[in-house]
Amino acid sequence: MAQPVQVRPISSDEGNRLLRIVRRSSGSVVTWRRAQMVLLSAQGMPVPQIAEVTFSSPDRVRDVIHNFTADGFDSLYPRYAGGRPPKFTVDQRAEIRKAALSRPADHGLPFSVWSLSKLADFLVAEGVVDDISHEGLRTLLREEGVSFPSREDLEDQHRSRLRGQEEPGAGALRDRRRTPPARRR
Repeated sequence: MAQPVQVRPISSDEGNRLLRIVRRSSGSVVTWRRAQMVLLSAQGMPVPQIAEVTFSSPDRVRDVIHNFTADGFDSLYPRYAGGRPPKFTVDQRAEIRKAALSRPADHGLPFSVWSLSKLADFLVAEGVVDDISHEGLRTLLREEGVSFPSREDLEDQHRSRLRGQEEPGAGALRDRRRTPPARRR
């Protein structure tokens, strides 16, 4: 029978570092989950239980434990391999810039402001580009000098617009609240 998979013995410094990663609320969820798996293994929990607690498969838990044993903390951090960014021609860049600076209503679309996803979908539908990611579009627009408001900026604008408007009849309601009710004797 094969030995159960356990992480190599870890020092108290390594244990504290794992605890800091697990307790920290910011950072990569992938790193957090891997650190959690290693920490549970170091505490003697068997692989099937770790898989149940971390909502992953036993094979995945074994891989994480083996990788940590071989590579240490470097194995906890994901290595995302982004592909080469797409190259757009000068004409494509000009068309993208022109579309981003235009209003959606000018193209017969039923919304008033571009979002990254709507602009990307429009560019693909119009045949300007074959495919473009939201981040790729954001980067290209930044390079072209087009400022594109973030979702938070748009929400702030919306809130400030709503603050400046008053509902019909709100003045009478406000005046009624200011005057105290007549006292009865």
